[in-house]
Amino acid sequence: METLVFILEIIGTIAFAASGAMVGINKKMDIFGVCILGLTVSIGGGVIRDLILGNTPPNTFKNPVYAVVAIVVSIIVFIPQVRSLLKRTQKIYDMTMLIMDSVGLGVFTVVGVQVAYSVPYDTGYFLAIFVGVLTGVGGGILRDLFADDVPYIFVKHIYACASLAGAVLCALLWNVIGQAAAMIVGSVTVMALRFLAAHFRWSLPKA
Repeated sequence: METLVFILEIIGTIAFAASGAMVGINKKMDIFGVCILGLTVSIGGGVIRDLILGNTPPNTFKNPVYAVVAIVVSIIVFIPQVRSLLKRTQKIYDMTMLIMDSVGLGVFTVVGVQVAYSVPYDTGYFLAIFVGVLTGVGGGILRDLFADDVPYIFVKHIYACASLAGAVLCALLWNVIGQAAAMIVGSVTVMALRFLAAHFRWSLPKA
């Protein structure tokens, strides 16, 4: 189980770091700013999660592999050849952002649920679901605030709601089909909802 969680966290870190770096590049930031955005979106949600659960210091600071991976990915995205490829057309940029953001959201949502259930005290559904969603969307909110944008979750298609659906499924199925299967079902649900929402332009009612 620990191996599965680690693999998922690395996948999520890579995906979110790439999305954060791409936002930084689109905002014409220098390499330091690009790395900070990539790092923030990758570890931000996890840091907030650990503070809420009382896991201090947060796991990111005890095991820096996630921060290192996020910075390396951000630097790779910043390389001129990679940068020009991603920004060749708006369609390529939008599709890459959608894939990276959706994968990161799905992975970190279920990892948040797993961490909530691993604490040494009784974890109810509400806490597990809340922490799962917060882990999924927290880093993206910080990224958008740093980039001076309205947080993505408030304006773009179905985002936080997809994370909520995945977290609910994962939490409810945790003791029914097994932890690993519940995490896979939850993360796939999040990604599927994000892709469908983008394709069909599903959105919540706006003021």
